[in-house]
Parts: sequence; C-alpha cells; structure tokens
Amino acid sequence: MRYFVQLSFKGTGYHGWQEQSNASDTIQEICKAALAKVLNHPVKLAGAGRTDTGVHAEVFFAHFDSPIETLSDEKEKWLHKFNSVTPFTIAFQNILKVKPDAHARFDAFSRTYRYDIYIRKNPFLYNNALFFPYPLDIDKMNKACATLKKYKDFSSFKKTHSNNKTDTCTIKTANWEMQGDKLSFTITADRFLRNMVRAIVGTMLNVGNGKYTHADFCKIIEGKNRSHAGASVAACGLYLTSIEYPPEIFIP
Repeated sequence: MRYFVQLSFKGTGYHGWQEQSNASDTIQEICKAALAKVLNHPVKLAGAGRTDTGVHAEVFFAHFDSPIETLSDEKEKWLHKFNSVTPFTIAFQNILKVKPDAHARFDAFSRTYRYDIYIRKNPFLYNNALFFPYPLDIDKMNKACATLKKYKDFSSFKKTHSNNKTDTCTIKTANWEMQGDKLSFTITADRFLRNMVRAIVGTMLNVGNGKYTHADFCKIIEGKNRSHAGASVAACGLYLTSIEYPPEIFIP
C-alpha cells in the first residue's frame, strides 16, 4: 500500500527536509528512521519538496510504501507510535491511503507559504519570525503583490546557481496583512523556486521602506538577475502552510 503522511515541523536546528550527504539532522532522515523503526521494515520516504535550513512547516506531506494495510484505518495508534520516536519539533499529524502511483511532490498542484515579521520586540517570536522595527508602507507592498501575479518568470528571486529545469511559476494569490504587532506575507503558487519566497520578501521590504519604487520592482522581475533584487530574509520567519492535491489520488 502507498500512504501519504502529513507532518509539521519546526525547522530551527535542522538542515531542511531533504537528506544530504554532507549534512546530518534533516527532517527526512529523522522521519524515515522513525517509520522504519516502528513499521519494522525499510522505508523510502519522498517529500512534497525541499525546505531550506531553518524553514518551518505547519503542513508537509511525504509518501512511502508499506505491506501493512491498516495504517490509515488505525491511524491514531500508528501516529502515537511514530510520534513516540521523533523529537518534539517534528509531529506526524495524519496518515492517508493513496493510489499506488500517487506522488507527494509531483501530484501537488499548489503550495502556500507565509512569512512572519514582528515590528515590536517580542521574546516569544524570537527565532519564529523576523524582527523588523522600521516603518513600512503596506499599501505599496500590496501593490507589488498584485504586480507579481502578472509575471511568470521569477529568475530574479531564485537561489544563485540553481539548476531548475524552468524558472516559470504561476502565482495565484499574494498579500501582506498586519495583525497587531505582526506583519505576515502569504503567497500561493503552483510551484516555487529555491529561496524564492525569502527573496521576494526581502525585495518587498525595500519597496515598503522606500528604497525601491514600484517601477524598480517591475524592472527587477523583468531583469531576471538575482543580484538586482533585495537580500533574502532570514529562514526563521518562513512557514509552509498548505499543499493541495487532486482528491482523486486519495483512497477513501
């Protein structure tokens, strides 16, 4: 049987999701070991994508195969077992039975990220958001959000030397919202380039503080040159909050 597991994790202290030959302490490595230990068989675990070092996920999916047919039918029992052998910073939230060819990465048709900023010093948000106590024009930043949806090529915001097959993404929604002392940027797209959200946020902060005009923002996107965009903001404020799949891949 093939299963999707839904996870959440705090990325602080981890080298992102994906296993790497030159880095230990990845989310994938820890989750794969936990599944294998509980299920008592080797596990190949494929995630919905890679998250960078320090990035968090409120929602993340991965798939694996197992001869055990009761994992989703007795999910509470199995979730308790999985969570008993993982750190408190990683939590298994759900087990879903899917079709044999379902893929956590390639079947996803949209992903949503949120970036949190706090404008007044708050010890409880330290390492969970970016501290940015400077004036910002939110209206100008939301005007830039509307402009984002008019473009498809986001080379200007990708990680330097990335080997993407394409730099094209379709942004469905993007907006800034202030709630109390916390400012959040939310963006949904069919796919994202490496480092894209953090580079967009860094560039938009320059729009909000007056360093860049709206025309500058457009030129940065059209120039397709990473060095012209703003600096990437810290990973601590970035959260993967949603991944959407076609309902037909799930088995009731």
